[in-house]
Amino acid sequence: MPEYIYRAVDNSNGIIIRSRITEKSKQNLIKRLKANGMTPIDIVQTSFGKYQRNSKSGVANIQELMKIANTTDITKKNQKRKFSTKERLSMALSIQQKVTSRDLVIFTQSFYLLKRAGFNNVHALATLSQSTENPTLRGILEDIQSGVEGGDYMYTTMEYYSDIFPVIYINLIKVGELSGSLDESLRQAVEYLDSSTALNKKIKGILIPNIAQFVLLIAILMIGSVYIIPIIQDVFTSMGSTEELPAITLAFSAFLTQVQRFWYIPVFIIAGVIGALFAYTRTPKGKYNWDYFKYKMPIFGSLFFAIDFSRLSKAMVLNLKNGMRIQESLEVSKNVVKNYVMLSIIETAINNIIVGESWVKPFEDSGLPSPMVTEMLKIGMQTDLPTMTEKLVEYMDMDIDNILQKIVKTLPQLMYSIIGILLIFITVVVLVPCIHVYMGTFLFSAAGF
Repeated sequence: MPEYIYRAVDNSNGIIIRSRITEKSKQNLIKRLKANGMTPIDIVQTSFGKYQRNSKSGVANIQELMKIANTTDITKKNQKRKFSTKERLSMALSIQQKVTSRDLVIFTQSFYLLKRAGFNNVHALATLSQSTENPTLRGILEDIQSGVEGGDYMYTTMEYYSDIFPVIYINLIKVGELSGSLDESLRQAVEYLDSSTALNKKIKGILIPNIAQFVLLIAILMIGSVYIIPIIQDVFTSMGSTEELPAITLAFSAFLTQVQRFWYIPVFIIAGVIGALFAYTRTPKGKYNWDYFKYKMPIFGSLFFAIDFSRLSKAMVLNLKNGMRIQESLEVSKNVVKNYVMLSIIETAINNIIVGESWVKPFEDSGLPSPMVTEMLKIGMQTDLPTMTEKLVEYMDMDIDNILQKIVKTLPQLMYSIIGILLIFITVVVLVPCIHVYMGTFLFSAAGF
């Protein structure tokens, strides 16, 4: 059985007790503690590499509660489990094992197939937890299963593991559970993971080689300007030549010399700018402006918006097909996006529904979706909105593919342009003086010619 470390308040004297115990599941442990007159504060599963839960956003930090209360650690040795050497080795190895995106894809695909075969959530999770090779993911699935057995939704437990399950993934599961279309949500979750992985590979395949070239050229420029140029200048001086290096070479070399002498000034400036931007983006207004910039930025902006709007449309299809009203559908579906701009548009649309106005108008007024998208929504309002939203999802998928193709063509051209400019600068600053030395033209001025 799994092993847990818990903290609980003894209701009789108010003392906080900390101990280690083995129990079948976390739900059973909670019931056991309550039956013994204790109120659980914190329960962490520790055996066989079980992944620890993260705190949910907005939930009070347990460490702050522990600072307020008077704590007493009580160790009950008779409740400790003695592990064999093999078990301890398995625990030590499994603690370091991470849950990869491939693990999530396999789990989601398998869960989808089991649901299609008629398995309920508990049976499907139990089957997958037994067959999962990754011990960390196995512990998480057992925790989710315990929550489902206790009457919770799957997504409520997944929210504790937000560093394992992406936020969009969790909210897709949430939409499926609340709308009664978990099968379709699982299929969308698989598509989301596959598309995210494919997109990351494409972008990395373009960026990494070009960034490596860029860094190499910058290194050549710095080394040439800091070490080679002064050597060439010394050669000119020692030979008595009156010939001078190009003005741009001397200016750039002098600039680097000043940077070396007062290196702390640019470091503080850069650190200050980064810190100020980071602090600003943590404020509501800063977060909103940053998210708006992501939608309007060159090259990637249209892609970010298209992906978010496509996710919203897919979630709405699930809800509308299950009989939800438009307002309820928007309320539930908004959880699949986390961009503040999109969320503000959705909130405005919901408010418009309440006051009897068009919910499509806020999307149209934002200027972010194309006219085709807003026209399709308007037509859907007059005819059959679920069917038209399905057509909109198909259109958005084609639009995303077209945007990706444009990015794949544009990004290499942009990188090549930047590298070309840098090569020209290196040629003027470093290579031209080296060619002067190689050709020996400075010797003529040194000889008085």
